[in-house]
Amino acid sequence: MAGEIRLPPGMGSDASVELGFLFWMDDSVSGWDAVSAELEAAFVGSRNAASNEEPIVYVVTNDALLGRAGPEAAMVASGLLSGARTAAIEGSRKGWTVNTIAYDPDHADTAAIIEKAVWLMGDGSITGELIHVGPGHIGKALA
Repeated sequence: MAGEIRLPPGMGSDASVELGFLFWMDDSVSGWDAVSAELEAAFVGSRNAASNEEPIVYVVTNDALLGRAGPEAAMVASGLLSGARTAAIEGSRKGWTVNTIAYDPDHADTAAIIEKAVWLMGDGSITGELIHVGPGHIGKALA
């Protein structure tokens, strides 16, 4: 199976992954239906990758993860982080990995984050981790 990258609407990229699922959350979600749709999209793509024992990386912003982007974005980001950690436990027995990247948009662009995600997907030794890119989380309480 070829890899899949899911970027939010309007965030174009010509990047690709050989295997696995890279899910970049849309932190402009508004309302319960949008939260539900975002988590369902992550679940479906993750299920497909997991059934092929392929790596998964979720990308969220530090602001969403820390609740500074609104409650809906916080629900999605926290759900993805929790899902990644839980899936990593199951996947570790099968050899696939699941990680989350939280980034500060003022200190990293789309291409740089995709590059880091692709590296994580190819490494195979890192799983269940939250990797921060940029200083937006420093000095903040993290889950």
